[in-house]
Amino acid sequence: MRAKPSQASKPSTKRRKLPRFKDRLSIGDGLAVSPFCLGIVTDWRVIPAAFEMGINFFFITTDMHWPLYEATRKGVQALIASRRGIRDEIAVAGVCYPTQPEFCIAPFHELVQALPGLERVDVLVAGGVYGPELLGRIKMLRQVAAARQAPAVAASFHDRNAAITGANASLVDLGYIRYNPAHPRAKEDLFPHLHARRAPLYNFKSMRGYVGHDKLKALGVDPSLWYPEAPDYYRYALSRPQMDGLLFALDHASQLGALEAALKKGGLTPAEEEHLEELAILTGQSDHRMQ
Repeated sequence: MRAKPSQASKPSTKRRKLPRFKDRLSIGDGLAVSPFCLGIVTDWRVIPAAFEMGINFFFITTDMHWPLYEATRKGVQALIASRRGIRDEIAVAGVCYPTQPEFCIAPFHELVQALPGLERVDVLVAGGVYGPELLGRIKMLRQVAAARQAPAVAASFHDRNAAITGANASLVDLGYIRYNPAHPRAKEDLFPHLHARRAPLYNFKSMRGYVGHDKLKALGVDPSLWYPEAPDYYRYALSRPQMDGLLFALDHASQLGALEAALKKGGLTPAEEEHLEELAILTGQSDHRMQ
């Protein structure tokens, strides 16, 4: 365990300044998206509040996790209805898990039908992609994108070798990968193998390994040590310059301000990263084998 970090400590990588809500990345055919892609929320009002703070990228599942995104759909619908022309200021990603061609188109159509004013899905995401199926699924999704005039295709990689191939060869316009204190192996078998010119990568499951202060006290962690806050786990992911953005979830709009403030602190130091990884082991959440 590491002592409470000094504010004067230096970041662990070349990324001293972390991405901000109002930054933009160019992906696909003319899309400009924030480095923060907001997914599950429990209060629909988080979505309009996030947009006002600069986030213009939203993620909605189209199938197996549909119930978890009810508040997200309601929030996006309310945002679109709030002002004429606002639809063109945001990008919506939809994810589809089926691998069969006959089941790949319907989920995106159903999402558009279920969300008045959406009209289209901007980023078509292949969910749960592994290496052996990579080329076939992306080819299929490209065909769907062309038919639906979607400007970008993405993949949620559950296999880091597939992520390397997909990103370096720009088979996708955007990739989602998992990297957190409980599953830190990407810094060994993914990040060193990525090219400078590649598709952007967003992290998901950033909060894996986090527990509240009460549990840390119950486990006997010395209170003089650093008790990280939830946004520090987003800082952990973004401290790596290979991580271009985050797919993240929020409960309340007030958490947007806490995250924005945390980003201003910059990247974590090596000692801070190690501390979060040790906490994941202590709380029984670490599994370094997981892709």
